[in-house]
Amino acid sequence: MDFFAIIWLIFIIMTFIPVIKQKRIEKVRVRLIRKIEDKTNSKLIALIHRQEALSFLGIPFRRFINIEDSEDILRAIRMTSDDKKIVIVIHTPGGLVLAAEQIAHAIKKHPSKVTVIVPHYAMSGGTLLALAADEIVMDENAVLGPVDPQIGNYPAPSIVKVVEEKSVDEIDDKTLILGDVAQKAIVQIKDLVKKLLEGKMDEEKVNRVADVLTEGYWTHDYPITVEKLKGLGINVRTDLFKEIYQLMELYPQAGHRRPSVQYINSIQ
Repeated sequence: MDFFAIIWLIFIIMTFIPVIKQKRIEKVRVRLIRKIEDKTNSKLIALIHRQEALSFLGIPFRRFINIEDSEDILRAIRMTSDDKKIVIVIHTPGGLVLAAEQIAHAIKKHPSKVTVIVPHYAMSGGTLLALAADEIVMDENAVLGPVDPQIGNYPAPSIVKVVEEKSVDEIDDKTLILGDVAQKAIVQIKDLVKKLLEGKMDEEKVNRVADVLTEGYWTHDYPITVEKLKGLGINVRTDLFKEIYQLMELYPQAGHRRPSVQYINSIQ
């Protein structure tokens, strides 16, 4: 075997190593998911968005809630019997409103109890999924986020504020159109939040939560802590079990030359 053949062989082996590693991790995930299902007597669905090296060459891709996610989760819920509880582990920065709304409606309609577990964060569309569940369980340091609509690169409440505060003569047609779309988007998302919370708290609290989450009280990336959620009247538990953290470890970030955080685990 000549030198160039050896180089090619090494290149091929290095190319397939990420794929083989990913397959091994997926097998371990399946075993742990089955263990959690047995422990909770439920169907477990994981919606975990990491920057994972999943491609043929190990190139990382950013993940968010998309139509493929909604199709997969709707299929999983549809295949779960009406008398079977569902547990959904969510770790996401958000994503498409259409996809998140479809999933939220499916969660709301499932006859048996649905629990959403948030180990770290569930922002934007992820928050809608949490609100749709019968029960929210979070790590004590985990957060949800506002669900105010985003129109292009701008928050809808801010666009509406500009249109309201400036004279029509000072606003161009494009901004006026964006203002109209923004107002409609806020109304739509607010109505959705109210429907998701219906029956979980009194009407006054539902309206207050819907206003706070959709009308730009906070920036879109503002972390809403467990304490703030409870202050809004949203029932949240913080008793996560260790298997959830173990599951999160099986969705690693894409590899780097050196870790950004390093420590020695002294807990056995």
